[in-house]
Amino acid sequence: MKRLALLLALLSSAACHAADLSIRVDGVRADGGAVRVALFDSADRFLKRPLQTASAPAREGVTTLEIKDLATGQYAIAVYHDANDNGKLDQNMMGIPVEATGFSNDALGNMGPPAFEAARFALPAEGNAIRVTLR
Repeated sequence: MKRLALLLALLSSAACHAADLSIRVDGVRADGGAVRVALFDSADRFLKRPLQTASAPAREGVTTLEIKDLATGQYAIAVYHDANDNGKLDQNMMGIPVEATGFSNDALGNMGPPAFEAARFALPAEGNAIRVTLR
């Protein structure tokens, strides 16, 4: 019985600290396809194993997505416009993306994607709203 009470207390405590993340994606070049977001919680997982993903139909100009009920902490996101809606980031023969991409903090890499630290942002208990520009 004590274990059940402890488990319920932990679950209700975790629910109280859930935060929502609103992501405004600017620079969507055309309607059609989907805007896809991958959320990462560490440098080790960055661009390899997303903690969570989300997608929304692409709308020319601005597309907005939400990820709900996240733990507070440090995160980074990668976004791309899957213009042909094939579920993957298309690349040329050199491995360079041919679909528009962006990262939280509008972070840019040098001859490749940015590091987790450059794209990292805080998600407090009250939630956060961030903007990403596709390039």
